[in-house]
Amino acid sequence: MEQTSLFDMSINEPLASRMRPRYLSEFVGQTHLIGDNKLLKKMILSDHISSMIFWGPPGVGKTTLARIIAHETKSKFITFSAVTSGIKEIKMVMEEADQNKKLGIKTIVFVDEIHRFNKAQQDAFLPFVEKGSIDLIGATTENPSFEINSALLSRCKVFVLKELSSDDILSLLKKAISDERGFGKIKVNISLEDLKVIANFANGDARSALTTLDMIVTNADELDGVITVTKDNIEECLTKKTLLYDKNGEEHYNIISALHKSMRNSDPDAAVYWLARMLEAGEDPLYVARRIIRFASEDIGLADTNALNVSINVFQACHFLGMPECYVHLSEAVIYMSLAPKSNACDVAYMLAKKDALTTISEPVPLIIRNAPTKLMKELNYGKGYQYAHNTKEKLTAMECLPPSLIDRSYYQPGIKGNEIYLKKRLEQIKEWKKKKGKQNE
Repeated sequence: MEQTSLFDMSINEPLASRMRPRYLSEFVGQTHLIGDNKLLKKMILSDHISSMIFWGPPGVGKTTLARIIAHETKSKFITFSAVTSGIKEIKMVMEEADQNKKLGIKTIVFVDEIHRFNKAQQDAFLPFVEKGSIDLIGATTENPSFEINSALLSRCKVFVLKELSSDDILSLLKKAISDERGFGKIKVNISLEDLKVIANFANGDARSALTTLDMIVTNADELDGVITVTKDNIEECLTKKTLLYDKNGEEHYNIISALHKSMRNSDPDAAVYWLARMLEAGEDPLYVARRIIRFASEDIGLADTNALNVSINVFQACHFLGMPECYVHLSEAVIYMSLAPKSNACDVAYMLAKKDALTTISEPVPLIIRNAPTKLMKELNYGKGYQYAHNTKEKLTAMECLPPSLIDRSYYQPGIKGNEIYLKKRLEQIKEWKKKKGKQNE
């Protein structure tokens, strides 16, 4: 637990800390929340703050906004860490906040990375949030629906913070060059184009942008009191772009979803791009390969039965080689899947059958298609009347294999692409033959 002041800054602090906005007027971005007549701004200006969750990617201002809210509303500001704050400490501070409320002192408790708090830690805040002893502000990069207790989440307003635009970040970098809290007291020679490069490199993360600028300026050459940033300085510090990707977080599922839907939409360019985003961020190639195997049956199925062969072969190739060599095999797979004819008929068929299996009465297997390995079973008519399809000229019989109440069900509906054109015709012929044969046997 740490109690801090908004203006408690040191000249030795990193640039991102020195340039942290102090007032709402200095805050950049999130105009959908704090623009004119927007809800959060109205709440702050009217001093009607309630418990809330800030959900968004790193470096978009979650912590800064919480500090500004505390300053604007003249509240005591307390921060908690999931690593260092135990249940006992949380309850002790909450009871102090309870007493402060009686004295007219408002308390804002800020919990960064609240998704890292376990259930017991989150529950410790709940009674104090309920009776208004504190206003809780939690910050998270993960989806609150999955990571925060439902009881606590129901008492908080969720605000979604978006990644900053390159223009937003560019304005922050310009200010860092001119502001006395940044490099305003020294002469830094850096071009607008170079600042744009840094802004684009940051991936919408203001903290990353300012940290990068700090590193570049610190390592640039100084001559006659002027620090000159060169292209070499920029390239040296931007050797590898840090991709926004958390293998255990929501962005992991967002990007695998993007890959899946790009292949489904027959867009090989988008599919390869999302594949590269995952692999270059360190994703396990076998995870990607497994998802492609699923796709091959879910979205292509019988329209191109070779898709499943390709996906399994690629999985084996990834297993043998690993990264970085296996990227080409995965690329081959996602391009093949993207261009293959599409059908979700197998998936749909199963879901329809599943619904009937779960919601209709569990009828016994018809006697005619039961095995009869014992004398007793034969005496009970197990398998009586069974027709062996291979003994017929057409390799077909009119025998019913579904339970009586489901005889008219049709689960598999072939698509109209690839192999399913033939399969659709074949299925229609089979059904027509069985229909005629059934009438003849009546």
